[in-house]
Amino acid sequence: MLAMYSGQIGLFASQDLLLFFFMWELELIPVYLLLSMWGGKRRLYAATKFILYTAGGSIFILIGALTMGLYGSNEPTLDFQILANKSYPTELEIILYLSFSVAYAVKLPIIPFHTWLPDTHGEAHYSTCMLLAGILLKMGGYGIIRINMEFLPHAHSIFAPWLVVIGAIQIVYAAFTSFSQRNLKRRIAYSSVSHMGFVLIGIGSITDIGLNGAILQMISHGLIGAALFFLAGTSYDRTRTLFLHKMGATAISMPKIFTMFSSFSMASLALPGTSGFVAEFLVFLGIVLNQKNSFTFKVIITIIEAIGIILTPIYLLSMLRQTFYGYKLSEVVTSSRTDAGPREIFISICLFLPIIGIGIYPNLVLFLWNDEVDAILSQIAFK
Repeated sequence: MLAMYSGQIGLFASQDLLLFFFMWELELIPVYLLLSMWGGKRRLYAATKFILYTAGGSIFILIGALTMGLYGSNEPTLDFQILANKSYPTELEIILYLSFSVAYAVKLPIIPFHTWLPDTHGEAHYSTCMLLAGILLKMGGYGIIRINMEFLPHAHSIFAPWLVVIGAIQIVYAAFTSFSQRNLKRRIAYSSVSHMGFVLIGIGSITDIGLNGAILQMISHGLIGAALFFLAGTSYDRTRTLFLHKMGATAISMPKIFTMFSSFSMASLALPGTSGFVAEFLVFLGIVLNQKNSFTFKVIITIIEAIGIILTPIYLLSMLRQTFYGYKLSEVVTSSRTDAGPREIFISICLFLPIIGIGIYPNLVLFLWNDEVDAILSQIAFK
């Protein structure tokens, strides 16, 4: 666990591309161990799939890092400040951008490299799911912003519209797929894939509002996704099932869990007053205010985004209905069905307060990265 935290903190703090790659790889080991040792019945399959996908994608970071460090210099360097001032031929920038993007597409994840995520979430213990949703997925979005946007601005300008298109498709595709899931954690996992589509659109908008929205969406989803997986785990501890068709009528026996689950579900569907609403609204504004895209393109993307926003409450409210309302459709273990205790309530409140705080006053966190966003976008405009 300590290695996982060290790897993730080290990645976000690293100022050297080789150290970035090392920290990117370091977190694979503890996640694999947590999944393979304390997962569900298919934990070994899920852990192997996780390693193959993420380690396979990481190779492309190493290739891109070595190419950037060795290109046009007698003294190879991987220092971020030096790499930011380097210029590459457009063709090489495109190759490097695609190389890095493969690794980020697996980690974020971006379709069609997303299939490891539902399997991993479906089999992992809910504490591992919280780490995955809260931090690990955000490493992909951070990599796109920190490496692709800052070091490869020409290529990012070329691929930005494609990121927007992929993000819009991902929102709708994952929302439809989430609705078809009968496993509670897999449904939440596909909702994570859908929400990451907004991150892609915000990054592809190349506007300060859109990029701020993308970063805020990563933070917002980290809080909301972790909370939903935590409550899914607490529900499993009491009902001993994750299958929605075996659940029902638990709101009466577990009113506190029901209230917390409903509150975080409302935040996930971007209810006004929550961080999810602010993040998605900024992404909307970012794509609309982009002056490089045609009016038709912006209209189509906005309509697809709107469809995704409509689908989100459908699968989330359906999840709540099947879990907490109606009649108990089959027998489940009820001996341990007690409501949330002080520990669960405390953890939920700690996650809920920043969601509401950011929703009411977004500048609570936006000021932390405003200068960096302006610097990255000015570099893209300058180059």
